[in-house]
Amino acid sequence: MRIAAALLVLSGILAGTGDAGAQTVLRIFSGQALPAEMLRPVLEGYMAAHPSVRVEIESGGATPEERQAYLNRVLATRDPGPDLFLLDMLRPAQFAAAQWVEPLDSHLGAERDSVLAGYFPVWREAGIVGGKLVALPMLADAQFLYYRSDLLQKYGLAPPTSWDELKAAARVVLAGENNPALRGFETVGAPVESAVCSYLAPLWSLGEELLKEGRLALPGEAARRPFDLWLDLKAAGIAPANLAEIHTDRVRLNMQAGELIFAIGWGYARARFEEDAESTMHGRVGIAPLPGAGCAGGWLVAVSAFSRQKPEAVRLARYLAGPAAGRQFAREAGLMPVFPALYGEVDLLGARPWLAAVLPVIGSARARPATPRYGEVSEIIRGNLHAVLAGGKTVEAALADMTTRLGMIFR
Repeated sequence: MRIAAALLVLSGILAGTGDAGAQTVLRIFSGQALPAEMLRPVLEGYMAAHPSVRVEIESGGATPEERQAYLNRVLATRDPGPDLFLLDMLRPAQFAAAQWVEPLDSHLGAERDSVLAGYFPVWREAGIVGGKLVALPMLADAQFLYYRSDLLQKYGLAPPTSWDELKAAARVVLAGENNPALRGFETVGAPVESAVCSYLAPLWSLGEELLKEGRLALPGEAARRPFDLWLDLKAAGIAPANLAEIHTDRVRLNMQAGELIFAIGWGYARARFEEDAESTMHGRVGIAPLPGAGCAGGWLVAVSAFSRQKPEAVRLARYLAGPAAGRQFAREAGLMPVFPALYGEVDLLGARPWLAAVLPVIGSARARPATPRYGEVSEIIRGNLHAVLAGGKTVEAALADMTTRLGMIFR
């Protein structure tokens, strides 16, 4: 039985829709993906076009942990509601292995390939597990290289396209500013999910992969590069001595306070730099792709395998994952679309001009390893990176541990 606090019922159902009992009621779990106030306007548009459907939003709890536990519990008990749920792009393989998601191939039929063709490849592929389409891309996110545009302009520097260029630029600015409160660079070193990307991004910048054909392929000396890179920036005084303690949002807060020249952060930070009242960085932060590539993030929409209204749920999923909804999310909420074509629409660029700068970042983003055991993969990578940065483990010991433990997962 669902607790009442977990259910947010959409108001504003159109008058004249007839007996509410004759309506199809769909429930969608938004969890930590979207606040209800961002999702509600898009759903209201869908209901206006489909008066026989009422959509209710379930949140599932106050914290991300409570929300994820709620969704897992509901699906594990084969509860027929929610009918749809928003899914982090890291989770389709896990949910497909548990048989919690409805394969969509037969529902889309002959339209499947044409529907999928409109998405960025990385998000399209995130929803395909074992050749089956189990979720549709809905919202994009990616890691950005944020930089102090005012300081780079002051010293005649271009945004770096390599880690060596970043190091050299940071040195120039730090020497010129001579400000003890200013640091050259930060990324996440604490043992949290973003630290997985702190390892992968430097590896990718060398043209290397963690996996090849589904098997572990830690590439010899290149596998050391992420550890050596961050240790070198620490030793040079460009990254902070406490890099191992830096969490995801701490990077954003430090950049927003004007304490950093360069920072790796997720897309949400962009709006915070410009819109937060306490930000000192209005108009002073630029965005660029990471050298090589950064991690992709974002959300997909899936239909529950236990929904009793699958055809109607699939129709709603297609709408939420379609260009009209993507356009509305971008225009009204400042969220990033999963459709390359939307980044070139003149009207949308007029409302959100930053989309033009975002496109190269989104277009170069890469997916983390897809596996039902991703939780273990994440713990192994982020735990070892953190241990090396904290001085508790040598690079050699970390690589040996990663090789052994990841090798048991990706055989």
